[in-house]
Amino acid sequence: MCGIAGYLGFRKAYPIVINGLQRLEYRGYDSAGVVLVDGNEMSLYKTKGKVSDLKKIMKQKNIEGNLALGHTRWATHGVPNDENSHPHLSNSGNLVIVHNGIIENYDTIKKELIIRGYTFKSDTDTEVLINLIEEVKIKNNCKLGYAVQMALTNVVGAYAIAVFDVSKPDEIIVAKLGSPIAIGIGENNT
Repeated sequence: MCGIAGYLGFRKAYPIVINGLQRLEYRGYDSAGVVLVDGNEMSLYKTKGKVSDLKKIMKQKNIEGNLALGHTRWATHGVPNDENSHPHLSNSGNLVIVHNGIIENYDTIKKELIIRGYTFKSDTDTEVLINLIEEVKIKNNCKLGYAVQMALTNVVGAYAIAVFDVSKPDEIIVAKLGSPIAIGIGENNT
């Protein structure tokens, strides 16, 4: 079963998110990934396998930053491999998403996006969703929160998502329908 862990604050995000992913391991999964933002620099790491495999590939890598999203995935669309692992980026590389659930009409949306020039690296419904969000954001010249809201009106299925814009790393947009998500706010950012 998929799991999401995220952090935005003043502390180092990596240890918090990796610890969160390890706490979700009991649910079962086939791949793991994390994205970190340190100022204007984004680092994305994902792999087929366990959180321990993810930690191994992250050794000697940039793990700085105060924003991170992590994900453990149980494959529904696309085989378990590095490319289908979350997080996923939009075509521009500006938007990042992690997603639990299933988008039932992803194939129809994907075909429409391909006609409009979008390309896809994975076989996932999640990569389709982040590109739909990007399409809405660009077309309507709107803020990310509104773009997420509008894009989700075109989606059939269940989801819990966390999305952010690399150019605005002080905000994570979350949404859910049918799939659970919990958000915590600590005093003094703890």
